[in-house]
Amino acid sequence: MMKRLFYSFIAALLLIAGSCSDESYSTSRNDKLLFSVDTLKMDTVFSGVPSSTYSFKVYNHNDNSLRISQVRLSRGSQSGFRVNVDGVYLDNMNGSQAQNFDIRKGDSLLVLVELTSHSTNQTEPQAVEDKLLFTLESGVEQSVSLLACSWDAVSLRNLVVSNDTTISSSKPIVIYGGIKVDSGAVLTIKSPASLYFHASAGIDVFGRLIIKGQQDDEVVMRGDRLDRMFDYLPYDRVSGQWRGIRFHSSSTANCIDYADIHSAEDGLVCDSAEIDPSVLRLDLAHTTIHNCKGYGLKADNSRVSLVNCQLTNTLDDCLSVTGGETDIIYCTLAQFYPFSADRGVALRFGNYENAVQRGTLMCQNSVVTGYSEDVVMGDSLAFDYHFVNSVLRTPAVSDSVLLKSRFENVVFETSKDSINGDMHFVAVDLDLQYYDFHPDTLSTLRLQAIPLEAIRDDREGRKRGDQPTIGCFE
Repeated sequence: MMKRLFYSFIAALLLIAGSCSDESYSTSRNDKLLFSVDTLKMDTVFSGVPSSTYSFKVYNHNDNSLRISQVRLSRGSQSGFRVNVDGVYLDNMNGSQAQNFDIRKGDSLLVLVELTSHSTNQTEPQAVEDKLLFTLESGVEQSVSLLACSWDAVSLRNLVVSNDTTISSSKPIVIYGGIKVDSGAVLTIKSPASLYFHASAGIDVFGRLIIKGQQDDEVVMRGDRLDRMFDYLPYDRVSGQWRGIRFHSSSTANCIDYADIHSAEDGLVCDSAEIDPSVLRLDLAHTTIHNCKGYGLKADNSRVSLVNCQLTNTLDDCLSVTGGETDIIYCTLAQFYPFSADRGVALRFGNYENAVQRGTLMCQNSVVTGYSEDVVMGDSLAFDYHFVNSVLRTPAVSDSVLLKSRFENVVFETSKDSINGDMHFVAVDLDLQYYDFHPDTLSTLRLQAIPLEAIRDDREGRKRGDQPTIGCFE
């Protein structure tokens, strides 16, 4: 009796297994796949550099299971795409294809796509296209288009500049490992030049750095990620993508003109050095330092000049000065860093304890503003500072002697003012991390600067009028 029950049980299991293994797959040409995208659009990639991984899904919304007899790339291995379907890579050694994928009714498959594009021998990004073809057992062929752009670039790895060197290229320059400028050497970076720094790469200057951009062709220094963190947020708008530029104590007579430096750890750092009254440690003009995970510019015991510069959105201070001599003329210092509530201020200045020489700071025709009620911080150590014809977001000075000696024609901005903080500017968009620090049409910065004969243009090289605007943009 027990044997009969046992054999009956085994027979039932075999029958069930047989019915499952014999599940029919539709061969009707009316039953088709559905894709989450018609075209998989990837970001621009540098030629020869692997892209991020992109994905889409393949759905079976039919009443029957489907068998995909083949998946292949239309161009085989020529386009540089790599595809993984449901955990199986298409064999690039065999026509970039794979066979026999089952997709039951109501189920889906995940497709992963990467690209390492070939050189295009062009200076501008070029389209890279292919099609991923799905052939069903019924003979129906469906496809998903793959689209990206490939950009030829010049790669520099662990560059050491021991002799005077000039860098310039109409192609993007990707920096791996960093650049070191030896003492006694001069590195000149002139337009056309766009430098894309890989993670942790930066420039260490022991000698001298000269950046020569042009009004209509600035030198750009940024991270090398061209893709997006989210659909709405390019990595280029995320701080901390590269290390930044550091001027070591032996470095002097550095000059940066018409440059866009953004999304670094620290934008620029000047280590403490002996002050030479005959030469500037750093001459900064027509330059933007934006969206840094550390300081925008940190200057220790240095002679620094900033003219027509934008220093904005940093986790630490936009401009931090300790000792030295600093001139700030026609500048926009704005602290709207979005990634932390524990952000620094727009301007911080002070001196070293027991400093023999008093630090000096002159700020003229400039706006210093931000989210907080007070974004201008100075300590009580010996420091000579003067603010002239500027807008400062800091509590009004009540000491009449201090006010008369340190502040001339200064507007102390508060959140109660009808136009204040971010309202001065065209765009401060926290959702999209998009900022435009040109003055808004209603901004009280307009027509409030004092004309300076020596400085007749603005951040973009445009001529300033007889009643110029406070800040770097006319």
